[in-house]
Amino acid sequence: MTGLIETIEVRTVRLPLRSPFRTSNGVSTEREIVLVRLAGGGVEGWGECVAEQEPTYSPEYSRGAADVLRSFLLPRLVAADVQSAADVAPALYGIVGHPMAKAALELAVLDLELRQREISLARYFGAARTRIPAGVSVGIQPSVPALLDVVSGFLDEGYQRIKLKIQPGWDVEPVRAVRQRFGTELPLQVDANSAYDLADAAHLRRLDEFGLLLIEQPLHHDDLFQHARLAELITTPVCLDESIVSARAAAAAISLGAARIINIKPGRVGGYLEARRIHDLAQAHGVAVWCGGMLESGIGRRANIALAALPGFTLPGDTSASNRFYDTDLTAPVTLESDGHVLVPTGPGIGAAPDPELLAKFTEDSWSYER
Repeated sequence: MTGLIETIEVRTVRLPLRSPFRTSNGVSTEREIVLVRLAGGGVEGWGECVAEQEPTYSPEYSRGAADVLRSFLLPRLVAADVQSAADVAPALYGIVGHPMAKAALELAVLDLELRQREISLARYFGAARTRIPAGVSVGIQPSVPALLDVVSGFLDEGYQRIKLKIQPGWDVEPVRAVRQRFGTELPLQVDANSAYDLADAAHLRRLDEFGLLLIEQPLHHDDLFQHARLAELITTPVCLDESIVSARAAAAAISLGAARIINIKPGRVGGYLEARRIHDLAQAHGVAVWCGGMLESGIGRRANIALAALPGFTLPGDTSASNRFYDTDLTAPVTLESDGHVLVPTGPGIGAAPDPELLAKFTEDSWSYER
């Protein structure tokens, strides 16, 4: 292992959440995050794995990601002696799956490479903007009045777009209440997280009257044909999230008419380079994209913002400020400007690194390798 990378570290941290986050199995009060740190040439590169603590969003989970990084991905990275982020995917090709772990490793390599070259991630991507509008996601609330209070608070902070989580029994009436309270000019979308079947098309058609930006992932992640059929039955644009695991999957969805809009999450598709390929593909076919969020710390959040500054990201993403989820971030916080925008980082690489004292405070486990 020569040149780009000299030392490697995999670190698991537990970062307290600002407020409990509802999961499929209850609520969580902290976020378990796996970080990758690479050092070489007098600088460090950082990557963040967005796998959750339990395999509920995808088959990956944080402890499994840490293990696959140490046991399989990093040995291959070392053996391949990668010299740039473009070398990472070929080096890891033989390992099936684990896109979130792979994405964390690719980001760490990319951050290290760009810091050595003194180039920002946004510049490397070809960002078209220096600031982007920020949206925010609102989970299922105990009641409609509680939902309205939460939405009102985010709008007071300046967020440019509201996304509401929906599920059977919590869909039409909450959306109606938000529209009635905040008007038709509010950019509003809903996220179903695969909670419905095609048999629910008539019910989902009731959402058409509210002028939504989109309905995100209404059906199961592997139901591209069913999504295409649903898109013919409702007027609200269908957006795919979990279904889009690669540029190939995005091409299939577009060709089938299953997605008028795509939510790009770099961790879900295996890294930021694949995310950029999906952006380019969608832009070429006139399909809008936006950047989803996975409760990232300031490491992954800044990388997402740099990606979302590309010209094809025409809808506000889940690029909220750090204080949406954390009172204390690992890095200097990402902040929301008064007009609801966040600044695109301009420093080398992702433009920030974890504070050493905070990193030590929240670290649960670490593993390192040095040549």
